[in-house]
Amino acid sequence: MAATSIAAVAGISGCMRRTIAPTLASPLLAANLPEDPCQLPPVHVSRDRIIRTVVGLRPYRPSGFRVEREQLGDTALVHNYGHGGGGISLSWGSSKLAVDLGAPGHVGPVAVMGSGVIGLTTARMLQDAGFDVTIYTKALPPDTTSNIAGGQWGPSYVYDDPDKLTQRFTDQYVFACKFAYERFQIMTDSRYGVRWMRNYLLSDHPRIPKPSPLGPTGKPTVQGATDALMPEIKALKPGEHPFGVKYCLLFDGMLIEPPMFLSALLTDFRMAGGRLVVGEIKTPAEVQELPQKLVFNCTGLGAKALFNDAELTPVRGQLTFLLPQPEITYSMLYEDIYMFSRRDGILLGGTHEEGNWSLEVDEPTVTDKLAKHAQLFDGMRPCSANKQT
Repeated sequence: MAATSIAAVAGISGCMRRTIAPTLASPLLAANLPEDPCQLPPVHVSRDRIIRTVVGLRPYRPSGFRVEREQLGDTALVHNYGHGGGGISLSWGSSKLAVDLGAPGHVGPVAVMGSGVIGLTTARMLQDAGFDVTIYTKALPPDTTSNIAGGQWGPSYVYDDPDKLTQRFTDQYVFACKFAYERFQIMTDSRYGVRWMRNYLLSDHPRIPKPSPLGPTGKPTVQGATDALMPEIKALKPGEHPFGVKYCLLFDGMLIEPPMFLSALLTDFRMAGGRLVVGEIKTPAEVQELPQKLVFNCTGLGAKALFNDAELTPVRGQLTFLLPQPEITYSMLYEDIYMFSRRDGILLGGTHEEGNWSLEVDEPTVTDKLAKHAQLFDGMRPCSANKQT
């Protein structure tokens, strides 16, 4: 669940609105987004507005996602999995790394295992490189874990201790962030569900945006990999936004709506001549039996059993959706809650339970997150009422 949403919350009804609407293919911010943060409309949070609650399991590796090549007999196998909460955000970049690792010098058809976002972006990049691609998958969209992702661009829960990461992973993470960020920007056709959204990152203490920190070698670090990808980031003080006495970082980022994005990718894959085989591959021996001799493993959590990855573990996430509010065109993050607006509803999230395999909805969590969001949005006031003395 791409859920590190760096977000933005709501304010006051009756807001002024831009009068020039973007075209369907425009990547610009929504036409009704107020220029002044003080005019943000509030989210209406109540239990009777809930339309669904979903649960997903992020495929997490403390050492970071795995992009690696190995040989299984006469089959070349390239792993591309374990992205935690950064699957959608990193998809194009991680897939570029995997394709560059496996494709050079290969002649003949290629197989991809898995049809989540990593499998589909890997398959599309292989097709763009001229390969005949078959996807082998246990499930198809909309029945993949990627369909339950939030979709806000911003990798989260991708690794554990940044000081213990290898330089190899750091380099691939920095590359994947930048490549994916730029690739999404050119996918402006409305059918992909990609658009810019204003984000409000709230805190109880001042947070000053800083330049991307560099490591002792002068290279970018994982902590600073996304700093340069937040254009026009701006610090707001209490009184400059409607969220009470909180401090705020404001910046523009991208939202990728999974139901639209994954459907469009699958359509593109089929139109480019791709084939789908639905069924489960259970052992490495079955991988070797595939007619394709270059195989990309994009099975997410499935790689734990299939390739005995003891490090791979689930991080459970639960999202509750409220009825859509067309006037809400921003996102918000505060402590352990976040909100952003999609076409299919107002998304409320904020759960990260490592090691929990349950896919059942936890009602106490629904109640807790609902109450915290309601307290925040019900407490929005005109900026004049929030000014510090």
